[in-house]
This record gives sequence, C-alpha cells and structure tokens, in this order.
Amino acid sequence: MNLNRRKALGLGVGGALAATIGTSAPAAASTATLKEAYNAQTAAAGGNWYTKVTKVDAAGTWTSIITDDPDKVIDGASVQKLAVATAVLDKVDRGLLQLDQKVTLSSDLMLSGSGMYFLQTVWGDQITIAGFLTTLLLVSDNTCVRLCGSVCGTDETNAILASKGFTYTRVEPGSGPNRFFLGKTTPNEMNLLLRMLVGGTLLSTRSTNFMVGVLRGLSGYHDGVRRDMSSAERSRVATKYGADDDRRHEAGVIFDSSGRPTLTYAMFADALPDSGNYGGTHPAVKAHAVLGRKMFDEVAAVRNLARSAGPSFPIEQFAPSNGN
Repeated sequence: MNLNRRKALGLGVGGALAATIGTSAPAAASTATLKEAYNAQTAAAGGNWYTKVTKVDAAGTWTSIITDDPDKVIDGASVQKLAVATAVLDKVDRGLLQLDQKVTLSSDLMLSGSGMYFLQTVWGDQITIAGFLTTLLLVSDNTCVRLCGSVCGTDETNAILASKGFTYTRVEPGSGPNRFFLGKTTPNEMNLLLRMLVGGTLLSTRSTNFMVGVLRGLSGYHDGVRRDMSSAERSRVATKYGADDDRRHEAGVIFDSSGRPTLTYAMFADALPDSGNYGGTHPAVKAHAVLGRKMFDEVAAVRNLARSAGPSFPIEQFAPSNGN
C-alpha cells in the first residue's frame, strides 16, 4: 500500500485500507464530505501532501476548508509558471512591455519535456509576448520559461513577486541573468496568488482577464481536476498542473455558474510512487480527478451567498469549428 505515516495515522488502519480500493472512480468520494474525500484520496495515492483549499463563505469571505501543511516550501514544478507569468504581466501593466511585442524563437532557447515548440524541428518564429504566455500557461511549454526570462530576468521576477507580498515564491538563478529554474513556493502562497488574481488585486483588469481566460481554456490540461467534467463544467475551472520527478501538483480556481470565483485550490505532493508515469494513471493525478469532481460539486451546491468585492468572469460556451 502506498501510504505515508501521517495519512495512515489520520485515517486509521481500516480507513486507510478502504481508501486504496476503487479510488479512480468519482463514486469513491460521492457520499463523503470534501475533507473526508481528500483524506481518503491522498492516503491511497501515497506520498506527502501539502494543500490549501479555500471557498467563499456566506459573508463573501474566503475561508479555508482544507489545510494540510500549507506552509511547506516545495519545488513548484510547472505550477510555478503562474508566478512567472504574473511577473511578465506586471511589466506589461506598467508599460515596460507590450502584449504584442515580439521575440525571436531561436534554437538556443529550446527546452524539451512539456510543451510544443521543441517539436517544430525548425525555428526562427517571431512570437508575441501574448503568444508565448498563452503557450506557457495552456500547454505548459518549457521553452516559454526561457522566453519569459528574456524579457523579465531572475532578479526582476523575484523583485516583482516580493513586491506583491510573496515571501517564498521565487525562481532560482540559472546560467545567466535571464535564465532561471522555476524554483519554490508554498500551497498558501499559490492559493493566495490565485485569490488575488480573481479578486483583481494581482494584475490589471486586462491582464487578469487574459490570464484567467487562458487557464480556463478547453485546449489545456484535463487529466487531473477537470477529468470527470463536461465541457461546460470544464469551462468553469481555471487550472495549472505541474509534475517533476516524484512531485505532482495542481492549483486553480472553480467558478460558479454566473462566473464568480468561489473555490481555490493548491494541492502539492512529493515522495509519490510511480515517478516515471506522467500520465492520467498516476495515483496522485487520479486523486486530483476525484477531488476535482468533489470540489466542483461543492461549488455547484452554493446558493445565494454574499459575494466579496471582485470581478466576475463570464462563462463562454464552447463552440467547435471545422475551419473555413
């Protein structure tokens, strides 16, 4: 059984054993509370989990509903791309960069792994900042980290994050002033970043709408939180996934049917089994899927709550196209 000691103690032997059975189906969590489902799913997945989930309460205040070592400082993997994008968009907001400003996609910028640019085999494209930020957030392209660094270097990125109140969320120096590793964050700070984003206090209205729109895009990541949802339901979830070695993370926002942000989640985990499996069958990713359905249903059950000040994000219905 893939159980860490902390989860096994929290569930008890019988609960931990039950949690290992049938965990890939949403029905496994259908009658449990969200917290009970979280305990069962994370115990079954194994590893060590660090999580912060918040929901708007009846008074319109963000309230913690799951806290599990939320101040753990951990490698953010690709979830950290939210912070990198924030730094670049902050410079756009201050007029130091423009979304339609172009950079050259040269061969020396190529990074493999997640993404798409490294698959082209030939390069030299002129790409706008809006273009590479979209690719960074939607398909988690690693080359785009270097493109971000080319317009917002290590020290500047970290200074912007510090100015916004983040203590631990930082990129780490690489081979030069414009090259960096994605670095570390905490569940608390990533959850806060998302609440600030949808609350309109992280970035300008234009940059906020841009970033939320990309994160809710239906061409993005669906193996985790959004797996067991219809297309209409998926359009109400803005999410970012990250995976590296034994770590599997996911963080995002779930909106109610009117487009108001209602629940934010930052789920981080390390020391997980099956580290070479980056697909939807990884035990932590399967846990994300069950919990995503549970969190969405938690939001769907919300009725007539007072809403805290902040913008609403209209939900656009997906419309397919076969070209023309």
